[in-house]
Amino acid sequence: MPSVVNDFDLMSTVRLKIDLSGTVADEAWREIKQFDQIQSADFGPQFGSGGLAASPAATPAPPSGIRRNPYPKGAWIGAEIKLQTPLLAQYAVSHYLEQERVLDADVVD
Repeated sequence: MPSVVNDFDLMSTVRLKIDLSGTVADEAWREIKQFDQIQSADFGPQFGSGGLAASPAATPAPPSGIRRNPYPKGAWIGAEIKLQTPLLAQYAVSHYLEQERVLDADVVD
């Protein structure tokens, strides 16, 4: 029986660490200029987070909610970007690291 290969199995992944300081809701994510050749992009605490206090005012808003209090200094959240090839992933890392809100970017394959 031939093996079935999913296109996402062959893709490269870039993980980002995004500075949330002073922003509300998904404002920091929306400020990120995405690399032109991405296949998919997503962000959220499932990709890592830090600097968020345990109080409800300092946690990310649920999808249906709107966060009204700015994130504290040092708060960050992770993002995951999927690209077609490892070379595109390397170019994407450079692209994202040039942006003020991106604290770190690495290929994670």
